[in-house]
Amino acid sequence: MTAGDGPPAGSDDAASGTSDQRRRSFIKIQLDEKSFLRRRPEVEHEREVALFDLLEENLFILKNADNAAGPFHLSLGLTEDRLIFEVRDTADALLREIVLAVKPFRMIIKDYFLVCESYFDAIKVASPSEIEAIDMGRRGLHNEGAQMLKERLAEHVELDQGTSRRFFTLLCVLHMRG
Repeated sequence: MTAGDGPPAGSDDAASGTSDQRRRSFIKIQLDEKSFLRRRPEVEHEREVALFDLLEENLFILKNADNAAGPFHLSLGLTEDRLIFEVRDTADALLREIVLAVKPFRMIIKDYFLVCESYFDAIKVASPSEIEAIDMGRRGLHNEGAQMLKERLAEHVELDQGTSRRFFTLLCVLHMRG
């Protein structure tokens, strides 16, 4: 599954020459098909929104990479309880492979899934105030997972909070394997 084959949507990069933004971002993202299974429409929607939003706006600065200023192509996959980020240049040459253990994320992902299930059930029958309360809890868990991901990636890459949140969404989607 691939998203983005050019400058981020809405970007005036080609016309205005905002090459600094592109050097600090990725312009293509691919999910490993072996890691990814299609799920309920709500989950598919979250995945599509995360991919679109990541390409629309992201901050991704590869650290300790002398001649790798970006923009980057990114591949995400899950292998043997490891989240794999393959960072490539625009010619698809591998610049770095970043491997993170998924185990530290398991509890927050489990809690996040439980709250999401409650949220999807609630939107069918609950009052707006009940839905809002559940959604606040969901957003809180999402922020916590995104912060944990950002901290674990910090030695390899600089991310902003929005990019980290969308990566956490994709981690959750990739984690749904069976």
